[in-house]
Formats: sequence, C-alpha cells, structure tokens
Amino acid sequence: MPSQRETRDRRQRRAQALQRYKNDRLRNTLAQPGIHSFVIVLDNLKAGFNVPKIFRSAETFGAREVHLINIGPFDPSPAKGAFRKIPARFHDTITSCYDELTARGYTLFTLEANCSNTLYDTPLPQKSAFILGNEGLGICFNRDNYPDIGCLAIPRFGDTESLNVSVAASVVMYEYVRQYRSNPAATE
Repeated sequence: MPSQRETRDRRQRRAQALQRYKNDRLRNTLAQPGIHSFVIVLDNLKAGFNVPKIFRSAETFGAREVHLINIGPFDPSPAKGAFRKIPARFHDTITSCYDELTARGYTLFTLEANCSNTLYDTPLPQKSAFILGNEGLGICFNRDNYPDIGCLAIPRFGDTESLNVSVAASVVMYEYVRQYRSNPAATE
C-alpha cells in the first residue's frame, strides 16, 4: 500500500504533466507542417508513453501533421519538444478524421499484422495517411464502413505477433521517407 507521501507525489507528478500538456497544446497551435506530405493518425491510443514518442518520430521524419482520435491529455515530456513542432489535429471520431483527410486527397492505410499487402512492396501515394490502432484493441472502427481504407503489414520474421505501436509508427514513417528520398520536393 502506497504511503501518503507516495500518493501525494504521484498526484503532483500527474498535475505537472497535465500542466505541461496544456502549455504544449497551446504552443502546438503555432506548429508548422513537416516537409513531407504523409500524416499519422492515432486511433484511440492510450494517452501514455507511446503518443509523445510518436510525435517525436513524426517530427524527426518530417510528418505533415498528427491526427489524434479520442485521445486524452498525455505527458509531452517524452516527445522532447516535438508536440510543439508538429501540428496536431484532434478528433472525437474516425468519421471526422476520415472526412477531413479524404477531402484533402489523402489515401488512408491501417497497419495490421495480418494484411497481405506489405509496407515494403507497396508504392506509397504522396498523400498517405497511416492509421495506428490501440495497443490492445487495434483499430477502433468497423473496416466495412470505410472500404477505401487500405491496409499494410510490416513484415515480421520472428514469432512476436506485433511491434510496439511507436516502433511501428517509426517503421512506416521511415519507409515513406525512403520511397521519397530521391526527390524530397515532390512531397511538399
């Protein structure tokens, strides 16, 4: 059983993290899109460690923006300042995110371990949006309602069923940049 001091310290750390989130979310309104045209979509991820790590990778790989669907406040510290630098778009449902991105000409893909289309064998459209699902539940919408959303799998060679979501995000961002590295101006 935690002591009163441990409980108080835990509450204080949560309050400080929430204040950092509020401050960085305000600063995020000034964020500029990255140099590449791809977008990352986080579908109902737990608002913990993975979300800020994905922002860090998105900034590193030059993502246009990150869309968050039904994700609450998170401690931005692990993002190392990237939450302030990459535009964040907040949605309550997949429908609002889907409508916005398709209206802007994006092709959407989910990352799924059992998909027959592999990331490395698929030419990615310039305007690609990669949907990363919840760590335990996967994508939180019915694929039948969005038949034009494609799927991609990251090839696996071991027995582990899937990668950590922040690692999978980095892999897909790397592959997009790799495919467009010979002409970065084409991604603007």
